[in-house]
This record gives sequence, structure tokens and C-alpha cells, in this order.
Amino acid sequence: MQLPNPQPLDDIQVLAFDVFGTVVDWHGSIAREMAANYPHVDSHAFAQAWRAGYQPAMRRVMTGELPWTLIDDLHRMILDRILPDFGLAHLAEAERARLNRLWHRLDAWPDVVEGLTRLKRRFVICTLSNGNLNLLTRLSKRAGLPWDCILSAEVFRTYKPDPRTYGGVASTFGVRPEQVMLVAAHHDDLAAARGCGLRSAYIERPWEFGTRQAKDVSPQLGNELHAENFVVLAARLGC
Repeated sequence: MQLPNPQPLDDIQVLAFDVFGTVVDWHGSIAREMAANYPHVDSHAFAQAWRAGYQPAMRRVMTGELPWTLIDDLHRMILDRILPDFGLAHLAEAERARLNRLWHRLDAWPDVVEGLTRLKRRFVICTLSNGNLNLLTRLSKRAGLPWDCILSAEVFRTYKPDPRTYGGVASTFGVRPEQVMLVAAHHDDLAAARGCGLRSAYIERPWEFGTRQAKDVSPQLGNELHAENFVVLAARLGC
């Protein structure tokens, strides 16, 4: 579905992509690895619990309760807290470190590589993620993601939805904010980007939270584009 578009799209130069949930299947990836290595654990609940700590941990950084902290380190703090709840308090340091790097091994959704490859022909494509540079680089290399540039909250030393992250994309590439389109599967991220003058495209990821918990992917006003996946987005943007 394409929503009414108040502005022409031909002036857009940069597409910036949210990563967790939009580009990669964090829930399915975590659940599959947990089921393979810890079959006695409810892998769905484990994935949900680990991700549920993400926003509260970032808020602690953004309010000054914690100093600037990379997502890898926040993920580890959350992991150490939830392991006892799943009967895994006995895991040694080496195993905890390996498990925390699971976020470096997340699988891309099936449409992503083809869609990004097509979009790259016309646009500069980059990440705009709260993930740190090491995480995003290793994840992207493993999944074969053809970015022109990896931008991270680490570059701007603040997390989305701080306006400095969205404005940072435009300043990095020397374009006006309205020449940047954020592509994301999260309406709050897109609304924050529009508040900073960026354009927005919503991508449906109905199974972001797993097959037990389908997500409402209905269109919302404000997004110029609404597409089922990256391949459809590429077609709608003439790629």
C-alpha cells in the first residue's frame, strides 16, 4: 500500500535504515539459537525478555544514570540479569560472552539483500541504528548487506530518538533533512524522524516478535510510503 504523498520523492538522495526488526529478524534468530543450544529454555520468552530490556537500558544512558554505553554492553547487562530467570545462572564467562555476540549473528529477512541491492543503484543507503559499529559491521558482513555506509548511535554518542541521530544523517552526507528517508518497521522511530524533517517509509514486519505474537502493521498517517518488504519498496521508488 502506498499512502498519499504530500511531497515528490524524486529529491530524496539518502535512505537510512533502522536495523533491529526492520533489516534483521532479531526474535527468530535468538529463538532458533536458544532452541538449538538450550532446548530446555522457552526460546520465545527468552528472546522477548532480552529485547524487553533494551529501551529501559537506553533510557538509563539518555537520562545520565549511566555514562555513554555501547549496545553490546547494554545487551550484556540485560543478559546477565535475565539468565537466572531461565535456569542459566550457571553459564561461565566465555559462554555468556559467546551468547551476547548472538546479536552479531542475526539473520536478515529474506527480502533484504535483493531489496537493498536494487535501492543502492539509485540512492545512498546506510544504517541508522542504535547498535554499535562493531555489532553492525559484523552483522552486515555475515548477512552480505551492501551498505554504502554504516551509521550508528555510537557516531553521534546518543540514541534514537534524540534529534542528533536523525539530523546527523543529513549532515554526514551534506544534504537537507528532507532529502533523507528513514526506512523502519517502527512507527515511533518514523514519527521522530519526521519531526526532524526526514521523510519516512514503513516496512511491514508482522512476525518481528515471533509467530506467537503477530504485530499490527496497519498504515498510519504521516508515512509517505508503506511497503510489505524491501523489494516492494524498491519497486515503488523506481528501482
